[in-house]
Amino acid sequence: MRILICEDSALLREGLVRVLEDAGHDVVAALADATHLDETVDEMNPDLTIIDVRLPPTWTDEGVRAAIALRARLPRLAVLVLSQYVEERYASDLIASSDGALGYLLKDRVADVSDFLEAIDRIAGGATVLDPEVVAQLLNRRRKDERMQRLTDREASVLALIAEGRSNQAIAKTLHVTEGSVEKHITAVFQKLDLEPDESGNRRVLAALAHLEHGGSRPATPGGATPQMGTNR
Repeated sequence: MRILICEDSALLREGLVRVLEDAGHDVVAALADATHLDETVDEMNPDLTIIDVRLPPTWTDEGVRAAIALRARLPRLAVLVLSQYVEERYASDLIASSDGALGYLLKDRVADVSDFLEAIDRIAGGATVLDPEVVAQLLNRRRKDERMQRLTDREASVLALIAEGRSNQAIAKTLHVTEGSVEKHITAVFQKLDLEPDESGNRRVLAALAHLEHGGSRPATPGGATPQMGTNR
């Protein structure tokens, strides 16, 4: 199999080259960044490309963006993305961008050479291979999303205001409803988010965190102060 590697760590890059060549694969190029990735792919015509999620110059999402772009331009090209940690958003974006011939593995999996080589073969054969940790976190994220979908529009609005640190009184004033109505909405939010009653009043904080984890906006507070959660329930 003809394989192209794009990995900024010289140690891992050379290790991958050795493992793959020892297994009988042909490493046609080993790049330290994505600067010339497109041209090299076009020139070398690999069967599979291995790309690090984070690459120079910013070490943020250059690698996964390059992988998504390659998949869009060359749908038949098998791509394996390697990551130091589980990057939920990047994994979701990558999976949503393509069908089959795709892998997303943590770099620790490379240490198990036989499993890694098996994953390479499966991806090249058209399969989607995801690291178990990636699957677990994506399923957990889905569970959180499903909880949020239980909320009505008004309950979601109340939750967003809780996340901004508003008290029940302030929420009632903002939404032009009574405090009694706000209390009923908050109780419904707690129930639908599966937040059990406790003595410490942490449910309000946990509800706010659920909102933020779902993609809700974090409130801007003067001086970066942590917003207070208002009246506890």
